This record gives sequence, structure tokens and C-alpha cells, in this order.
Amino acid sequence: MGDISKKSAGTIRTVVQWCFMFWVVGIGIRFGLFVNSVENGSAVPLISRPPGVEGFLPIGALTSLKHWLVSGEIHPVHPAALVIFLAILLMSLLAKKSFCSWLCPVGTLSEGVYKLGRRLFGRNFRIWRGLDLFLRSIKYLLLLLFVKFILLGMSAEAVEKFLDAPYWAVSDVKMLHFFTHMSGTTLVVLALLTILSVFYKMFWCRYLCPYGALLGLASMLSPFKIRRDASVCTGCRRCTAACPSALEVHSCTEIYSPECTGCLTCVAECPERNVLAMRPAFWTQPLPVWVFPATVVFLFMAAIGAGMISGHWHSSLSYTDYQRLIPIMQNLSH
Repeated sequence: MGDISKKSAGTIRTVVQWCFMFWVVGIGIRFGLFVNSVENGSAVPLISRPPGVEGFLPIGALTSLKHWLVSGEIHPVHPAALVIFLAILLMSLLAKKSFCSWLCPVGTLSEGVYKLGRRLFGRNFRIWRGLDLFLRSIKYLLLLLFVKFILLGMSAEAVEKFLDAPYWAVSDVKMLHFFTHMSGTTLVVLALLTILSVFYKMFWCRYLCPYGALLGLASMLSPFKIRRDASVCTGCRRCTAACPSALEVHSCTEIYSPECTGCLTCVAECPERNVLAMRPAFWTQPLPVWVFPATVVFLFMAAIGAGMISGHWHSSLSYTDYQRLIPIMQNLSH
């Protein structure tokens, strides 16, 4: 991979990130218009409900996964939540933790914030290594709690009851209101996380995101890995300095770490030809710059397409169901 190709890797990722971001924003706007139709008493919706909004329901998706594993059936209320969850998990198993660095809107915004901090202060700061390791464990602890209470702790009957409950039916509307009617506490927490992200790269993703923790563990099985040819590496450490996950890229021949997001930043920063590359172990030649991004996008779209074709995309809820449930939403419990 030549210098021009390496630089274009960053450009391709930026294009993919922001195309996906605009798509997600479009989904949010469409869903907001749909909910407004209900809240304003319209007999018919101004616009149809976009199933993709269920991507914002990861905890419910984990519950749906338990239901699917136990019963062999995908629950019909919010099936897209499970489809999107499985699509992202598949990406991690085959193409590193690429969802986090290529598609996740939170990851895209977090990256923009730390780059802003670097422009303002000339650098980003690094937390003392011992504290960094401790803080990184938080997201794995949170993941363990979710796995314990949902995948291991909830009985099949409890899962069925939760997924059949009105609370789950309007969980998408509750998530919308979380963003459109933020409490003072929520605003303070988001402001604090944003400020921390200005100084420390990817603070939320690195230390607190349990979703990223799961994807990182799955990504350790991925055939794609950053691989370094030590025989021609000059040891300049530019790869390590650039890595958003603060990995010691310069000292590894292969990056197995669950913290690697497959962002290719280290590859783009390397001044030497063919020293760093994202490729499977069985492929010894340099890959064209577009191969990994194409793989990432293809895996996601193929999995979503499979969900659509199989009939597990659109919710079984009707507009009438939303008309009935949204007015009483505040009184619904888990």
C-alpha cells in the first residue's frame, strides 16, 4: 500500500462514517415525524415508521437474542433490533471491531470531539497507564452485568413476558424522548463526557461502552488483523502515537487486542511502504485500500438485507397500537 493509498484509507473511512451518520440522523427525523403524528392525533402517520430506529435498543436486542436462542423464534415486536445487533456482531467476528470506527455514530462524534481538542490544545492527553487499565475494565464489568442479568439470569418466561409487555413495545418512543426531552442530569453527564473526550481520545468508547466491550471480545476471532512487518519497520512509533486506542502498535507483529477498532489510522500514519496492513493471515500480499472498507459495509448491508428478505425487519406493531400506547406510556413499567 503506497503513501497515496494509505492516505486515501482515512478519506474512505471519513466518507463511510458521515454517510452512515446522515443515514442515522435521517432515521431519527423520520421516527420523530412518525411519533409526532401519533401525539398530534393524526388519523394516519405523516411518514412510515423506520425499523432502523431499533438499532438504538441494544439492551432489548440482547433480550431478543436470549428469546431467539431459547425458542428458536425472533420476537415480532421489534425484530430489527435483533437483526442489527447480529449484523454488528457478525462484523466484529469477521472484520475486527469495525462497527465502532466505521459506522457507529457515537464513535464518529467522539472522534470529532478529540480531534477538536487536539486543534485547541495542540495535543490529546493520556491517562496514567495503571489508571487507564483500571478504567478500561469498567466497560467489561458493565458487559458482564448485562450478560449475567439478561442472558444468564432471566428465565425464558421472564424474557417472553418482557418482550410481550407494552413497555417494550414503546421502548423506541422512550428512547426518542430520552434525546428530545433530556433531564438536567442527562445533560450534565453528556457535557462531562464531552469535556473528557476533548482531552482524552474516545473516552466513552474506551472506558464505558459495554457494547464496544462485547464487539471487542468477538473481534479477537476475526481473521482480519493489523499486521506489522518487523523486518522493514524503522521503529518511528508514529503508528502508536496515532492509535486512538493507545495500542503499542510499533512493538507488535499482529494486533490481537479487543481494543483495536480496525480504523486503519496506524496504517495511514506509517511513513514506510507495506510495513503495516489490515489483512487476514492467509493473505500475504498487500490488499487494495478499498478491500477492508468494502468488507465492512458489505457485511453490514448483507446481514440487514437477510433480515429484510426473511421477514424479520418490520415490527408487528401497527399505527393503531402506537396510538393506543403512547398516551399511557408514562404509566407503563418494565
